[in-house]
Amino acid sequence: MKNTIEHYINDERVSRNDRYQDVYNPATGVVTGKVALASVATVNEAVAAAQAAFVGWSDTPPIRRARVLFRYLQLLQERKDELAHIITAEHGKVFTDAQGEVDRGIDILEFACGIPNLLKGDHTDQVSRGMDNWTLRQPLGVVAGVTPFNFPVMVPMWMYPIAIAAGNTFILKPSPTDPSASLFMADLLREAGLPKGVFNVVQGDKESVDALIEHPDVKAVSFVGSTPIAQYIYESGARNGKRVQGLGGAKNHMVVMPDADIDRTVDALIGAAYGSAGERCMAISVAVLVGDVADKVVTAVAERARELRITDGRDLKAEMGPIVSQAALQRISGYIQQGVDAGAQLLVDGRDFVPQEAELRDGFWMGATLFDHVTPEMSIYREEIFGPVLACVRVPDFATALKLINEHEFGNGVSCFTRDGNVAREFGRLVQVGMVGINVPIPVPMAWHGFGGWKKSLFGDTHSYGTEGVRFYTKQKSIMQRWPESIEKGAEFTMPVSK
Repeated sequence: MKNTIEHYINDERVSRNDRYQDVYNPATGVVTGKVALASVATVNEAVAAAQAAFVGWSDTPPIRRARVLFRYLQLLQERKDELAHIITAEHGKVFTDAQGEVDRGIDILEFACGIPNLLKGDHTDQVSRGMDNWTLRQPLGVVAGVTPFNFPVMVPMWMYPIAIAAGNTFILKPSPTDPSASLFMADLLREAGLPKGVFNVVQGDKESVDALIEHPDVKAVSFVGSTPIAQYIYESGARNGKRVQGLGGAKNHMVVMPDADIDRTVDALIGAAYGSAGERCMAISVAVLVGDVADKVVTAVAERARELRITDGRDLKAEMGPIVSQAALQRISGYIQQGVDAGAQLLVDGRDFVPQEAELRDGFWMGATLFDHVTPEMSIYREEIFGPVLACVRVPDFATALKLINEHEFGNGVSCFTRDGNVAREFGRLVQVGMVGINVPIPVPMAWHGFGGWKKSLFGDTHSYGTEGVRFYTKQKSIMQRWPESIEKGAEFTMPVSK
């Protein structure tokens, strides 16, 4: 009998006559389990549990909430390789990449453990005669996170550690493609001493997402995924009176200037374009090659792309694993054909890849793909492919490269490789993108800085995690106070002013 992956509500794993969806090992194509898809009733049950837990948890001193998270941190550090193996088994990314994902999630948890300091407000003595004014930040209530398949540990950890530390209760709706990691984290939180109902998991699809958006007791929704869904959740959430943090799609460019170190640039491109099979919102999918650097870069990348070690992610020598699902494999293959039909030069065709191991032949496999002479009107340039496809665009100068990036509808991440300090400075100042790397191919900010793009890569007012996350999961209250001895007798009919 297949492993059943259930919901987690009030510290119990439950299923409630739900629909089910198969879960695969993408390296072999074998069904390894089935995941429950929550009904509206199941979502309502989770929200009720979280709402009941909120009263006590929000009243718990921040230092005591932090102590629970410190215990959780210790458990995660002790068992992080188990969690990484779960990621590889259902997502397919190579084990070392999965380890890195868990480590980046732990970074956010460590940041959240500092919540007593992060929640401190401002105080002004004697704003008027006998009157003081101060601000404080208070939790919202029940909040939810809707997270994607590509980072089943790290992206949820952008959300729930900070939300919980700030005094909220949390409902996680992970991707049904790789749902097991969510239950592993829930079990560790329970072991760490988190009270019942503070952290809940509802597995599911659009039905469960819509139920969370429409539920009046859910005060905020955080989302990471494609732009159309991010916009839908942002608009639907706003219509239902919720805060929404909607992180959408990307088409990340890397500008390579003629003075760049070619060997290091090629290393960066190979890792950033083909790491995790390109299934990252911060993957480099467009190389913008300036001037005469193009031929050197394209030749070297093509050679390296053909030599990538592509196999089961459990193999520690693997550099790239499978595509996450058959549907994703077909979508990416379709984009490659669109590029060919549009006239781009296909130098390396990942559709030709076949794993050497017989037991992997039914998996969802694709090799690295490289296009040259891509132009801005092509779909492979304009649209997010979310796979191991790198498009090379040739431009004559820096100004053209900058204009190309700034005119794209996405603005998630970008990089520039150069030895010229003035070019680097101007690029950082003028590029219309939220996260910028200078000789850094994947500029994912650290835990205390916050993650988020611009333009159609972000819907909402705040970025994810860091102090931006603390602001998102709390609301400010301003208190003005004076005592009877300082109050002058008589009614006041004018606007209060400082005296």
